[in-house]
This record gives sequence, C-alpha cells and structure tokens, in this order.
Amino acid sequence: MKVLWVCNIMLPAIAQALSEEYSVREGWLSGILGRVLETADGEAQKEETVEYDRKEQIQKAAGNLELGICFPGKSGADLSVRLPLGTKKKEVACYSFYEDLTSPENYDDRMEARFAQILADFKPDLVHIFGTEFGHAYACAKVWNKPEKTLLGIQGLCGSIAEHYYADLPQSVINSVTLRDFLKKDSIRQQQKKFEKRAQTEKKTISLAGHITGRTAFDQAETNKINPGAQYHAMNETMRSGFYEGSWSLTDCRRHEIFVSQADYPLKGFHYLLQAMPAVLGKYPDAQIKVAGNSILGTGGFKSRLKLPAYGKYLRRLIRQYGLEGHVTVLGRMQEEQMKQEYLSAHLFVCPSAVENSPNSVAEAQLLGVPVAAARTGGIPSVVKHEQSGLLFDKGNSQQLAEAVLRIFGDDAFAEELSETEKGLAHSQYDGDVNFRRLLEIYGEIA
Repeated sequence: MKVLWVCNIMLPAIAQALSEEYSVREGWLSGILGRVLETADGEAQKEETVEYDRKEQIQKAAGNLELGICFPGKSGADLSVRLPLGTKKKEVACYSFYEDLTSPENYDDRMEARFAQILADFKPDLVHIFGTEFGHAYACAKVWNKPEKTLLGIQGLCGSIAEHYYADLPQSVINSVTLRDFLKKDSIRQQQKKFEKRAQTEKKTISLAGHITGRTAFDQAETNKINPGAQYHAMNETMRSGFYEGSWSLTDCRRHEIFVSQADYPLKGFHYLLQAMPAVLGKYPDAQIKVAGNSILGTGGFKSRLKLPAYGKYLRRLIRQYGLEGHVTVLGRMQEEQMKQEYLSAHLFVCPSAVENSPNSVAEAQLLGVPVAAARTGGIPSVVKHEQSGLLFDKGNSQQLAEAVLRIFGDDAFAEELSETEKGLAHSQYDGDVNFRRLLEIYGEIA
C-alpha cells in the first residue's frame, strides 16, 4: 500500500538526513513516523507474551506500507529524493514544495502543478493530509481529486480559532497597534483576520475529503458541519517518545511553580492566568509562573520593548497591575528534553486557552503525571476527565482557574492521586502501538 503524507513542516528525521535545520513542532507526527520506521524489514524478538503478539500484528500490517512524504521546502529548490530513514534505514520518498509560510493563508495556485508532479511520480493508493488550513493541503486535495482516497488528519480548527481568537480581551487592546504591529502588519485584528482566511481554505479542504481522522467530540462535530458526508475515523495521537519515560514526583518538583507551554498570542489565554494570580499569591506568595516559547514581554531591554506586540504590552500591564514582577519567567524555545524537565520540575501544568482541540502539551504533561488544570473548551473535555486526568475550569473564568491551582497546591494527597490516575489513563490513550495499529486499520479500510 502506497500512502502519501502531506505535512506542514519538514520532519526532523528528514531534515537530519539532509543536514537541514528543523522545527520540533508537530512532535506527534514524528511519533507516527517513528513507528513506521521501527517496523521496517524486521521481526519483533520472539517472546511468548501478549506484547510480542501485538508487535507481531503491527509488524505484519506495516510490512506492506510504502511511504511518501511531502513538506514545505526552500524557494526554487523542489526536492524529489528517496532517503533511508531511521535505524533500519527504511527508504522513504521525500518531496518538497514551495509555499510562503509567512503568509500561508494566501493561496498560491502554482502549488497545484507541483502536486501534480508529486502524485504522478509516487502514484499513491491514498493521500493522508495532516492539517487542513494551509494552501498546500487544499492544493493537494484539489489536484488528487479522489475524496474516497483522501484522509484528513484534524489538528486545530481555524474556524473555531478565528471565532475565539480575541479571548475576551478589552476592546481597547484588540484595537491597539504598536510600532512592531504596524511595521509587520500583524496587529491583533490582523492576526484574527488571517485565521478567518485560513478557515475558508480549511472548509474547502474538508469538503474535498471522504475520510477524516480526529480524536475529540469537538472536532467530529465541527467537521461534520462542513462535510456531513465524510466518514469520521476516531484515532488518538502518539506523542514524542521522550514523554513516555519519566514520572513527576511531588518531592522532586519546585513547590508552587506553574508551567505553561505557550503564551505569545491571545488565543492561548495567558492573560486569564495572570488575572488568577492575585488569589494564588494571597495564599502562596512564593508562587511562580514559567512559560515556554517566544517571549513577547520585552524583558530584554529597551530594544526588545520596541518590538512589543499589542498583546505583549497588555500582558506587561497586567503584570504591573497585579504585582507579578519577579513571578513570571519566559524560558524561550526549548528542545524536547528541556521541555520535559520543565514539566517535571513544575508543581502544576496549566492550559488556559480560549479554545483548543486536544493540545499536545496537555497530553505530554499527563504522560509524565504532572497535575493538569485546563480550560473546559473545544476538545479538552474529551482528553481531560475532571478530577481523574486533570482539573477543568470554565474557559476565561479566572476565579475557577485560581481555585484549581490552589487545590493542587494545598492538597498533596489529591495531587499525587491525580498524578497517578492521569498518567495511567494517558499511557493507555496515547499508546503508540495501539494508535499505530489503528492508523493501519484506517488505511486498510480506505484502500
């Protein structure tokens, strides 16, 4: 069976083979690729165990899988090459195409000719598109034009993102434009408009697919609104391999430290957490927030403050207003192992987003057993069961968010019980072998 993947990034395994720089985004996709490469041309070590039987079944099912992968590459340098990947050096057909990723919401119909070349060269039995809102997803689905052999993997949903993007910001903040925003044409309003435009592409792409994979009641309902005729296939994701090892411990964590994975645009809801912090500091004055990802707080001196976006300026105002100076640290971009250590060092992981489907950051925290508090929004209730695999609070309700933080900080027995329960549930839900077998089943059903 020949399956063509259409991805949003050059996956690390491919980039390493080509000696190119790469992004660690889409870690779950690298997890699936790892499963494909691990099952190449070999047999599981013979053991009279259920585990062996499961691996042998996967081995047989994966044996006939021939994989091609498409990804955005450099301008004017379309790549078509077969690369030996993984420790078993399984050969994978790799194709690049050019897309302006600084403005992927602007459709470039020149990609259609490139996808015609790729499809003619690889001759897939089915096409699996990961993500729906980028122009290349629509271009491929349009040129392929075989809905019955087109499978879409739902990640976020741009229509919902556009709807919730402002995340209850004051109108004055929504309307504000800093020097950086003006020069980059990237104000909060302009950001929201970009998601509206991506949502239009998303609708067209979903309409061209006969099959959809998702993992939450939310993404099933939202895609059904757009294309009720598509067949929905439930399938969980597999996270990056490092997060399946290691375990959070109350005795080893930094007490009263909150970890957040991202905070650089309104949808991620970091302002909700800042608004909750006065109540937390009232009882735990040593409480700290550490946040991964890009810094938009202008903490690097005068020049960095000149580059402040309107949202960063608002966050700085909240920090001053609530006396949070010295309580917020932005860690910057981190590699997988660095992220893992920050999870394990925290007392609590918080996901305060205005909307999410099923955030990988929540899954990673759960796998490690880090107590989780997350907003009751989008698909999160499908992956966080209240008081079993985390605590839920109403989206945008800073009082409930503070209560969740205080409960974890103040009840060690509950925190440890929650840690054990969510870790067990997560290892079942994100079991790589089970998820990979399910993917192969879906491929078989379609092909």
